Amino acid sequence: MPKLNGKELRKQIIENENIRLRTIPYLFFTTSAAQEDVIDAYSKSIQGFFVKPSRFEDFKRLVKTIVEYWQDCVSPNYVK
Repeated sequence: MPKLNGKELRKQIIENENIRLRTIPYLFFTTSAAQEDVIDAYSKSIQGFFVKPSRFEDFKRLVKTIVEYWQDCVSPNYVK
């Protein structure tokens, strides 16, 4: 993101109660996963940290898996 990185955006979301309470899944997609970056991200209560696959087919499969998970997940905003 050109003017704001993912960690800075996450901080703004956490600090805004109206947004924070919406239980929006927050995922990191990156080209590499250094151990300290993964630990730092999870310490900020993200819901997933993913390394972008180089092949488009692998990327589509990963996104499909993530979407299916969140479609089945129950959250505080869950309404049946």
